[in-house]
Amino acid sequence: MSKNPKTLKPTPAPNTAPPEAPAQPTPWAYSEQVKAHFLEPKNFLMGDESQFDFNAKGTVGNKICGDEMTMYLKIAQGKIQDIRWRTYGCASAIASTSALSELAKGQALDAALKITPEQIADYLGGLPERKFHCSVLGSEALAEAVDAYRNPK
Repeated sequence: MSKNPKTLKPTPAPNTAPPEAPAQPTPWAYSEQVKAHFLEPKNFLMGDESQFDFNAKGTVGNKICGDEMTMYLKIAQGKIQDIRWRTYGCASAIASTSALSELAKGQALDAALKITPEQIADYLGGLPERKFHCSVLGSEALAEAVDAYRNPK
């Protein structure tokens, strides 16, 4: 606004800028499968870990990105009877762990250990290259849990 010297009242400045366009929402950068597993994760451990009857636990983390994953397994007769997990990380980390839990549940231990990060990413409809490490962390957490079961301390 500028001031009119005769009246010293503010007068509107001429509108020289085009009107602003309404903000457009940022599109979701991941597949619908990633979105589904992120928004409604499968086999997530709610509450205290004592609420789940597990006999194997494995935790891994990535110091660079800050992601941490813990897998809790209920193993019986050489198979993963049930599985729960917790992940502290981004949408890809949460979705990858959720997907892995679905792929591993009911599998024999050796078969579950053969689930590759590529299979997790494929199950999710793909992951951005910079987020692929999230599927690797899930596989490593599962391997840690199986190792803890097979080699108790």
